[in-house]
Amino acid sequence: MPVTPEPGPGGLVIREAREGDLPALVELFAADAVGGHGDTTAPEAGEAYRAAFAEIAADPRAQLYVAELEGRVVGTFQLVVVTSLPGRGARRALLEAVQVDATLRGRRIGEAMVRFAMDKATAAGAATLSLTSSKRRTDAHRFYRRLGFANSHEGFKIALG
Repeated sequence: MPVTPEPGPGGLVIREAREGDLPALVELFAADAVGGHGDTTAPEAGEAYRAAFAEIAADPRAQLYVAELEGRVVGTFQLVVVTSLPGRGARRALLEAVQVDATLRGRRIGEAMVRFAMDKATAAGAATLSLTSSKRRTDAHRFYRRLGFANSHEGFKIALG
């Protein structure tokens, strides 16, 4: 069942991802040359993706969504809501793995997805919505700023294992 009450721009529907969406999701991530996550459509990677999907689906704090246009998955994102001690137990939302089919960028699909995530985070009682973006994604940075996001923190990460 679609999550959007009615199709958005150009008939876009945003809904929770289903296991049957996995091949399309993996294709989106594998096509991302900037991401550098090592995603691949190779059959031997299938079990890792299925296990990750099952873990996300079982987590009540996380939702994986797809954007669908004319029955085809053209974008995705994950929304996670957590409660933290700072802010007197404030809820915070994290927007992860935002991806739009590169051939369809500029059609406001990403904007519809992010605004949808903002609405969902607000409905869940989140005080903030955060995301990270590779320093190489300058177009994405302009996009997020246009939607009202601010570069308020410095991010760090370390590869483990």
